[in-house]
Amino acid sequence: MQKYWVEARKIFILAGPVIMAQISQTSMGFVDTMMAGAVSTTDMAAVAIGTSIWLPAILFGYGLILALTPVVAHLNGSNQREHIAYQACQAYWLAAISSVVIIFILYNSNYIIHFMPHIDPLLANKTIHYLHAMLYGVPGYLFFLVVRNQCEGLANTKPSMVIGLVGLMVKIPVTYIIINGKLGIPAQGGPGCGMATAFVYWVMFISIITWFNYTSSMKDITEATNKYLSKFNPDWKAIWRLVTIGFPIALSFFFEVTLFALVALLISPLGIVQVAGHQIALNFSALIFVLPLSLSIATSIRVSFQLGQGSPINARLVATTAHCIGTTIACVTAILTALYREHIAWLYNHNPQVVAIATHLMLLSAIYQISDSIQIIGSGILRGYRDTRSISIITFTAYWLLGLPCGYILALTPLVGHPLGPAGFWIGFIISLTASAMMMLYRIRHLQGLSAAEILQRGIFTKRHY
Repeated sequence: MQKYWVEARKIFILAGPVIMAQISQTSMGFVDTMMAGAVSTTDMAAVAIGTSIWLPAILFGYGLILALTPVVAHLNGSNQREHIAYQACQAYWLAAISSVVIIFILYNSNYIIHFMPHIDPLLANKTIHYLHAMLYGVPGYLFFLVVRNQCEGLANTKPSMVIGLVGLMVKIPVTYIIINGKLGIPAQGGPGCGMATAFVYWVMFISIITWFNYTSSMKDITEATNKYLSKFNPDWKAIWRLVTIGFPIALSFFFEVTLFALVALLISPLGIVQVAGHQIALNFSALIFVLPLSLSIATSIRVSFQLGQGSPINARLVATTAHCIGTTIACVTAILTALYREHIAWLYNHNPQVVAIATHLMLLSAIYQISDSIQIIGSGILRGYRDTRSISIITFTAYWLLGLPCGYILALTPLVGHPLGPAGFWIGFIISLTASAMMMLYRIRHLQGLSAAEILQRGIFTKRHY
């Protein structure tokens, strides 16, 4: 039992700063919504629509770069520190290529906006300007992720926390100045949120790379990184290996984000009250999700490190400990959500009808928090094994082949009784997350049954890649 407590402590040490970093990131979106809403409803709607386009695109890039974390953790665990800088340099190239693709999509976002039926011309114009402003921050954010994931792979998660807080502290005044036209700057309204965010992403990258370059413990990696980058010679095979790890992760993010976006569109004809109640429950669920997500990142680091040390048994110990922690926390948050859901809903809105719907949906969200915790920590374990292809297959199957059809039937059709409205889709979420959790556990158990020699033979880990 003692070894589980020791491992739990290590996971908490890694996950704590990640939680703060994720909260800082989530708070930036909250700042945009609040400040744009203070200008006008149209400006707030422009930020909301723009975010629904920006988020899938940037999360796809995030998923690709996330491949660096288990690679670095494995190298660190296998005493191959001298190869870390080389892999980080290839991740910079991957970030640069991803930036070009995402910038192209955002630059041509007007085609997506004008494809939406009956959209107000002023709203469309503000949304396009918001996205065009955001594209300037894409390289800064992805380069920031390269350094952050490198640090996290080395089991140093504090920089992401500190830089995240710095970004939030810069974000608040800069957003206020730009959208309201202070200090002689013309008022930009909602699109100003995009300008401020792009600026903050570059501040975050410059801050974390400065920290990395002037930290004595990272001196060897910094010098090697600068040497490789100065040659301006990408290793396309190494980049492709990162893509093969990161692409399934990116796909899983895309499947999840687009699912929730589609559900929002399907609910919209039911009326503003239903949409508002759904949005409140979804927003609160996203806030709670920060906890298991941070544990997932920490678990991925620890599993990769133990496998790098050639210890599948300790990797199994990490996985079991992480799932015990995640399930315990999920039980606590589920109980608190169920008990105080009405009070929480009143914090968001004072319309009794909206609160009633949100309260009901939050009860359903409390049910799926345990499954959600198991499946997201499970994905972290599979990332640790670099078995990322199974993550995308499981996510697609659970969300799009099971959850969405079941949710649609329950919410909008009379096939199994009276249509349930938004609650039907939330029952679909429970089905999809439970199915995902079960499939993740089955895949993890299969991998844990392999010997160290079989893991190497399957190519999950091999030194020749470095």
